[in-house]
Amino acid sequence: MRIVDLHCYPGTQPWIDSQGPFVEALGAYWKRDWVARAEEEVVADFRGAGVEAVLVAFDIESATGAPPCTSAYVAGMRDRHPDTILQAWGAVDPLKGRAAVAAVEAQVRDLGVLGFHFHPIMGRFAVDDPRFFPLFEAIAQLRAPVMIDVGTTGMGAGLPGGLGARLRHAHPLTIDELAANFPKLTIVAAHPGWPWVEEMTAVALHKGNVYWELSGWAPRHFPEGLKRDIRGRLQDKVMFGSDYPSLPYERLFREWRALGYTESVMAKVFHENAERVLGLTAARPAPLAERGVG
Repeated sequence: MRIVDLHCYPGTQPWIDSQGPFVEALGAYWKRDWVARAEEEVVADFRGAGVEAVLVAFDIESATGAPPCTSAYVAGMRDRHPDTILQAWGAVDPLKGRAAVAAVEAQVRDLGVLGFHFHPIMGRFAVDDPRFFPLFEAIAQLRAPVMIDVGTTGMGAGLPGGLGARLRHAHPLTIDELAANFPKLTIVAAHPGWPWVEEMTAVALHKGNVYWELSGWAPRHFPEGLKRDIRGRLQDKVMFGSDYPSLPYERLFREWRALGYTESVMAKVFHENAERVLGLTAARPAPLAERGVG
C-alpha cells in the first residue's frame, strides 16, 4: 500500500539548530539523544520504511532567535531526492509581519512548496489572532494548504514555565476560528491534539475545510473514542504522519496494524485522503498557473 507521510522533519543539523533552546528538553522528552544525522541517513530511513515523505520547514526565530530550517532547505532536499521525498511544507514566522506575507507567494511560486506549517506553541502565537489574517488571506489566495500543530508539545515540556510557551496557543478552537474566517483555506491539524482530542474531533467534523493528521503519537495510545472515529465518522478526514524522527516507523506501522482497521480505511489514512485533499499523487502538485493562480 502506498504510504504518504505528511509530517517529516529533515533530522539534519539545520533542523536541530532551528530548535534553539529546546534541543535538550526534546531529547529528555523522547528519552534518547536528540542529535543531527546526515542527509543520506535520513533519506535511507524514508526509503527503508517505504514512505513518500513530506518534509517540514521550521521557523520560530522571532520567539527564540534560532536560525530557521528554511523552506529553501527542505525544498532542496526534496529536489535532491525526488524518488523518496514527495513534497515539502514551507514555514513562515507570522510574527515577522509584512515580511511573512511577502514570503509566501515566493515560496510557493519559486520553491514549489506544498503549503505552510505553523507551530503555534513554540512560535508563541495563536493562528486566530487577527494580526495574522493578511498572512492567511495571502495563503488562501494561493490555494495553498496549511498544517497547524494542535495540542501540547515536547518542546519546552518540563522546563520552568515551558520557556515561555503557552499551551492555549495550540487549542483546537483557534483552528475552528481560522477555518470559519477563511472557508477556502484547507487546514490540516497536526498531531492528536491531546488533551483536547474531543474538541479537535468536533472541529474536524464541523468544518469542511479542516482535516487531521495524527503524527507524533504511538497509535496504541490513541484515546478509544478516536480509534473508533477513525473507522467511522473521521475516516475521510484523517491522514498519516510520523513526526519523524520522533518515533520509529517500525513501531508506528506495527501499532497501526494492531488497531484492526479494514484495508479500505487504512488506504484512506495512508494515502487516499492525502491524494484527494492535498493533490499528493505520485507527481507533485501542478504549478500555480495550472491551478488558475497568478
